[in-house]
Amino acid sequence: MAAGAVRGEKGGTQLRPGEAITYLLKHWEPLTLFLRQPGAPLDNNVCERALKKAILHRKNSLFYKTGNGARVGDLYMSLIHTCELNDANPFEYLTELQKNAAELAQNPAAWMPGTTGRPCSRPVQVSIPLKPQ
Repeated sequence: MAAGAVRGEKGGTQLRPGEAITYLLKHWEPLTLFLRQPGAPLDNNVCERALKKAILHRKNSLFYKTGNGARVGDLYMSLIHTCELNDANPFEYLTELQKNAAELAQNPAAWMPGTTGRPCSRPVQVSIPLKPQ
């Protein structure tokens, strides 16, 4: 048990109030960074939803019979999730890929979800810089 920690009612460890305040003051800058970043979300629901999809896919992938089948499943999961992030219908996107297989083979990058003029027409915009300004 860490110095200044006490056992909670349910067996977990908790910091004493003075230790908690010291921790808060010591880590104030990184804990409040999102407040200084315009447009930063107050929650991480987007990340939680993305992780939920990956975890569900991991559970489902236990039943693939071959490694190649698992790779194909991963590919489809990635394409479907990318379409959803771009507000596009995954079924329509995959249907368009099948209908235009010859053109797709010549220029696959032009058919990525989010490319202008294709079934997924609106690219995802990320405006939060990695470092605070």
